[in-house]
Amino acid sequence: MLTRRDQHQDVQEAKEVPNIQSAKKRVKVSEKKNLRNRMVKSGVKTSIRKFNAAVTEGADAAAQYVATTSAIDKAVAKGIIHKNAANRKKARLAKMMAKA
Repeated sequence: MLTRRDQHQDVQEAKEVPNIQSAKKRVKVSEKKNLRNRMVKSGVKTSIRKFNAAVTEGADAAAQYVATTSAIDKAVAKGIIHKNAANRKKARLAKMMAKA
């Protein structure tokens, strides 16, 4: 029986490879951009987790708050996160900071 991951890989392998040179390049470029976007999003999520841990432990949450908002703003500048989503995340972080 195939696991969900194996099924996904089979679907990925079954994709048709483009014949046109520019289409081949677009596939390569989009893969690079996808990887970069995932890395930045993962970094933002990690930073938020670190902030949450700092708040619960009572550690230096202020410094972590600055680092987290900076990471979010950088993701917005690169066009990875929408500005409204970033503002929502920062507002929630500020709310947590005020409670602590």
